[in-house]
Amino acid sequence: MSKGKNQHVVPHSNGWAVKGAGNSKATKVTSTQAEAIKIAESIARNQGSDTKIHGTNGQIHSGNSYGNDSYPPKDTK
Repeated sequence: MSKGKNQHVVPHSNGWAVKGAGNSKATKVTSTQAEAIKIAESIARNQGSDTKIHGTNGQIHSGNSYGNDSYPPKDTK
């Protein structure tokens, strides 16, 4: 399986948008960030890529990896 584009959840004039990395157009526009995150996570899982969640200021504040992460977290649980 080839790795797809990272999915970004970004502020949009009509709410929140899901955009593939490097895409100029949004894949989907939603009224809430939570709804956009669900869509982005679903796409990222299917493509084996990552999500990047942006805040209202446009900066990335969180994300998840659904592919082969070259730097996986070292949980001590």
